[in-house]
Amino acid sequence: MSTRIDRISEEVMKALAECIRTLKDPRVSGGLVSVTRCEVTGDLRYAKAYISVLGSEDDAKAVMRGLKSASGYLRREVAHKVQLRYAPELQFHLDQSIVHGAHISELLHKLEEHPDKEG
Repeated sequence: MSTRIDRISEEVMKALAECIRTLKDPRVSGGLVSVTRCEVTGDLRYAKAYISVLGSEDDAKAVMRGLKSASGYLRREVAHKVQLRYAPELQFHLDQSIVHGAHISELLHKLEEHPDKEG
């Protein structure tokens, strides 16, 4: 059962990423937006989509507002592409893991440049 849900989650993630690219909303189409992962519930009623935005915090907030306002359209398009009986309700969550990873990488790079200094 869980492999079926995992497969559906993967399909929803791909379809959602494709649909986001077609949005005309300048809040969303302006920046680099990617769907990092998707978790569909066992009853297929809800899908948590984790969104990564490359840019400032204000850009990320604007993208999230744009996605929320387009959620009805995105839900319909995703259901059509994945061909599910019920379209899962999309819940968008900002994923900071890429930004966090870039920050850690930057810190490690600084340590490599100056190994004799602490901090």
